[in-house]
Amino acid sequence: MLTRPRGLDSTREPLQIGAEIYGHPGIESDLEIQQLLVDSLAACGISGARLDIGHVAVFRAICRHGGVGAELEAELYEALEGKDLPALRVVTQTMPKATRKALLALPELYGDDTTLERARRVLPRHPEIDAALKDLKILSRSGSIPVSVDLADLRGYHYHSGVVFAAYAPGVANAVALGGRYDEVGKAFGRARPATGFSMDLRDLARTAPHEAEAAAVRAPYSNDAGLATAVRKLRTAGEVVVVGLPGHEGIQPDCDRALVKRAGEWTVRKLGKS
Repeated sequence: MLTRPRGLDSTREPLQIGAEIYGHPGIESDLEIQQLLVDSLAACGISGARLDIGHVAVFRAICRHGGVGAELEAELYEALEGKDLPALRVVTQTMPKATRKALLALPELYGDDTTLERARRVLPRHPEIDAALKDLKILSRSGSIPVSVDLADLRGYHYHSGVVFAAYAPGVANAVALGGRYDEVGKAFGRARPATGFSMDLRDLARTAPHEAEAAAVRAPYSNDAGLATAVRKLRTAGEVVVVGLPGHEGIQPDCDRALVKRAGEWTVRKLGKS
């Protein structure tokens, strides 16, 4: 469960958490990252989540083997990302028949893992596409949470190099987590390295996850009594909120439903209103 931090929405700066694995190029690290994401959502108390997965290598391979230039590729990307089928038909009008057929098929290749079998039937048998579909089959059967395949999902196309995924929670329109493989990012720093990871926005998580009801506090008097100090420390260590009534502020102790009182030489917690 999440306890919503005060002032979480007071800034527009991204507040993200996540995980990355560097140096391993295999599907095993993608599986590990996917499982870490699922476990993270569970730790936040988010139930009923599902995962959409895709692979940017499919679109790139179709464009590369079809001789699609950079400018036209950008137009195709915009049409696919917006699921704009009329625009996609217009942009692909002058392309070779096989390339056009493959590109027009991408928006229809969405669903459970049977989508991958349909993809094998309608897409060109390029090695990059075969490898991508093989990886997606492994990821779609991890068994952690429900998985859908979307071969027209090009989220992070200019950043990612392989599998991409997005996690969704019931009742939330936007993804609560995003991730994928980005092997080429290191080039900007002088060295490309295999890399895969995910990120989650803390604000989205705080809005989505169930919130624990904050327990009322325990009121304690101000005193130099060593026994009282021990009792306060013990309660706070156990996770209780203890509000000490400092001199002159004894009455300013809101949200207290219990109090530390001394009975027979022992400090004990009593419900307020009871003797």
